[in-house]
Amino acid sequence: MEATLSALVGVVNKVLWDYLLMYALIGIGLFFTVYLGAPQITKLGAGFKSVFGGLFGKKDGTDKDQKSLSQFQALAVAISAQIGTGNVAGVATAITAGGPGAIFWMWLSAILGMSTIFSEAVLAQKYRVVSHGKYIGGPAFYITHGLTPKIGRPAARFLSGFFSIAIIIALGFIGNATQANSIASAVTVAFHVPALAVGIVLAVLAGLIVIGGVNRIANVVQFVVPFMAVIYILCAVVILFKFSAHIGPMIQHIFVAAFDPSAVLGGVAGIGMREAIRYGVARGLFSNEAGMGSTPHAHATANVKHPVQQGMAAFVGVFIDTLLVCTATALIILLTDANTLGLKGAAVTQQAFIIAFGDFGGQLLAVCLAFFAFTTIIGWYYFGESNIRFLFRGKHLGFYRSLVLIAIVLGTLGKVDLVWSLSDMFNGFMVIPNLIALFLLRKEIRAVYDDYLAQTKAGQALSYQYEFHEFHDKK
Repeated sequence: MEATLSALVGVVNKVLWDYLLMYALIGIGLFFTVYLGAPQITKLGAGFKSVFGGLFGKKDGTDKDQKSLSQFQALAVAISAQIGTGNVAGVATAITAGGPGAIFWMWLSAILGMSTIFSEAVLAQKYRVVSHGKYIGGPAFYITHGLTPKIGRPAARFLSGFFSIAIIIALGFIGNATQANSIASAVTVAFHVPALAVGIVLAVLAGLIVIGGVNRIANVVQFVVPFMAVIYILCAVVILFKFSAHIGPMIQHIFVAAFDPSAVLGGVAGIGMREAIRYGVARGLFSNEAGMGSTPHAHATANVKHPVQQGMAAFVGVFIDTLLVCTATALIILLTDANTLGLKGAAVTQQAFIIAFGDFGGQLLAVCLAFFAFTTIIGWYYFGESNIRFLFRGKHLGFYRSLVLIAIVLGTLGKVDLVWSLSDMFNGFMVIPNLIALFLLRKEIRAVYDDYLAQTKAGQALSYQYEFHEFHDKK
């Protein structure tokens, strides 16, 4: 039965990711890059200034009832979900399966994906609502409120409901089980701690955080995310100095192998340009989640004067996740030649750390991976919770929370190859209604962006007339 299900899921995933969604995601990223005039390039500096410029000052905004998060807090929640096992195991898989050239295509997919995630965040801000005294939003909300006038209420409700169910299963349950499994595997190997004990500790810690809602989640990740990212990038910098003689050849290999892998690899394992593109693009998109519809839930909560400000914060998140953290992993692997040892997944990155830092390196990677995956767990929990609120109007949150904590414990107890495949499949199901909504709402996105450009060109103080839709919770 399990073998049959695995085969079926494998076929579905191949159709979804190899022949449909990978090209759709690249296509939508290219479309919005052209349609909006490449905001991820022209406004990148403004995005960093908006997010980090007032980080140590007073909170901007006038909300006195704590309905929203600061722009940085919302970005931290988004990045907490983006930076996970994909940054460690996903990059390693891209290199071992697609060769060094996959890194070039990962960079390109990230640059294009920045325009997609910009569009998602703008819509999340525009169509957000208030539930239990907090701003919430995401694809289910902008599909319902944005598409109803275009395709009718029944079709919009179907697409939004389909998205909500898919993300609850993909991230809230299955995804969090796989993240917990990755933590347990790394900690067990490095520190010989029983997997069940790891699962119980994870569930307790996650429970203590998520029970406090999005504000407590934000308060935790706004400190943990920058700390863990900086530590990981510093490890890459140390390795750059230690293997500095290899930097030139490594960079050359990346660019040559992107277009002619045989010139670098000699046809090893049949790796060609198609494999380099496929694995680089796929793993990059899996890591930064651009177009998947997950991070808009965090960006909807931000307290900003104009939706475009949070759109810029969103593509800063992709820059940090893929162009910094994923690149750090790639440098670590390629400089140490860990990709030539026949290992797979996170074991490649772990071996690279061991080559660079000795046995301590394996333990260091285990700690980094644990932090990456744990923050992903609490970020993904919140994304699922937002859709529970959408489907059930504030009911069943305790039941959902309990199921997530059970999934965390169960996820640490065994091999989860089938579970990973199921996660990939439901991730794919999430993408479909989200991309439909992004394309159909392209004029709304452009109108909001044009409004921002007009205000900045005129030197006006930024403002936007938000239209908060009614969202009645069930009693």
